[in-house]
Amino acid sequence: MSETTIPLSELRRKQPRFSGLESGHRACLGCGQALAARLVTESAGPDVMLANATGCLEVFTTPWPESAWRLPWLHSLFENAGAIASGMEAALKAQGKATKVIAMGGDGSTFDIGFQALSGMLERNHNVLYVCYDNEAYMNTGIQRSSSTPHAASTTTSPVGKERMGKRHLKKDIIQIIAAHNIAYAATASVAYPSDIRKKVRRALAIEGATFLQIHAPCPLGWGHDGAVSIEVARLAVQSGLFPLIELERGELTGAMPLRTPKPVSAYLKMQQRFGHLFKNDPRALEELEHLQAIADHNIEIYHLRGDGEDALDSEGADTVRRGGIRWA
Repeated sequence: MSETTIPLSELRRKQPRFSGLESGHRACLGCGQALAARLVTESAGPDVMLANATGCLEVFTTPWPESAWRLPWLHSLFENAGAIASGMEAALKAQGKATKVIAMGGDGSTFDIGFQALSGMLERNHNVLYVCYDNEAYMNTGIQRSSSTPHAASTTTSPVGKERMGKRHLKKDIIQIIAAHNIAYAATASVAYPSDIRKKVRRALAIEGATFLQIHAPCPLGWGHDGAVSIEVARLAVQSGLFPLIELERGELTGAMPLRTPKPVSAYLKMQQRFGHLFKNDPRALEELEHLQAIADHNIEIYHLRGDGEDALDSEGADTVRRGGIRWA
């Protein structure tokens, strides 16, 4: 019997793409978190185990007795995904297995409730990739503000009124706090740029030790925009400088997606009802718009985001997700 050798590249081309998150889950239309989780698991491949904190992702993917996951998956509490993932990693190491652990949580369980366990995981340098799906509020429990909610955004616990124009406080700079743990790799990403997510997930998984990825994930319900424009909204957050895409190694900036032509922050804000009050005839609104533009301008300067001409990997040249299932530009 003769043997036929098939080139590995050809074999991979013919194989279906691995998907760790199946269709049929119960996410809202246009949910950025569902897309982000799919992109992360596609990039990671089948040899991983997941620890998932309480939140939207856990709720819409695992309504008992169903599950949309095709990977070993463990539900942790809001506050202890980092600790659960640490235990999973220690158990795998004791068994001599190389399977990687990915911990996942929203901004509520990452920035706030679960930060203590996350900080401990990073300080002990467990071989875990922690992914934060940042939709900038407690969406699962009623759109309450979190420390990730942007300044001046309206939520059910930071409403617009006579005393204030939405949330008074700045969005917590979680990536710099994470980088201060001196871990080998921390990065930000956006659902609008899938190849960037793929690159950063694979970079993180190739490192022995703790790594961190913060993915900006629009929530149509909480942000107040149509699900069909989630990607456009996510892209404008990057292109305006409000959500810079950066990489940090041992606390030092090592990479940033340049902005070919920075967009005004107002273009991003106008698409969302949570910032609708900033476009009314109120002198306080103009002040807050100027404040948010100043934040974006500051990001552009400190992360050196301003591009120099056309670049195939800048905010307009890089591939983006498109509506209708076409992921590559």
